[in-house]
Amino acid sequence: MFTLSAEIAAQNKAAVYDLLFRVASQTMLTIAAARRPLGAHIGITAVLHTWGSALMHHPHIHMLVPDSGISPDRQRWVSSRPAFLLPVRVLAKLFHRLLLSRLMEPHSAGRLHFFGKRADLGHRCALQHRITIAHKKDWVD
Repeated sequence: MFTLSAEIAAQNKAAVYDLLFRVASQTMLTIAAARRPLGAHIGITAVLHTWGSALMHHPHIHMLVPDSGISPDRQRWVSSRPAFLLPVRVLAKLFHRLLLSRLMEPHSAGRLHFFGKRADLGHRCALQHRITIAHKKDWVD
């Protein structure tokens, strides 16, 4: 599951959900393609959930992926180790880094708009400060 702060997504659903799908997919494909632990091109089916079990806005993506994939040279099928596909902490760190580094792209393109209590995030410096704080937190979902 790949999760995003509801604070950022609440007022920018189209831009942020698009970013969430792209970054989550890139994260899975990148780690799966690495020589260790799998070294294969995998398939992905992703589903966006916007609400958590407590009926609060909680945007996150669930993914269904096979436990194997095609080798980089496309000559053989590569299976994962039993009961292990990809390392969760490695996935979380890459996802976290990619998502936070790319949040400024839609902001710079004028695709993020904030109002009300979050109006300050419309200023580049304020959003960058919030991103810097988020970089320091440990994200594992």
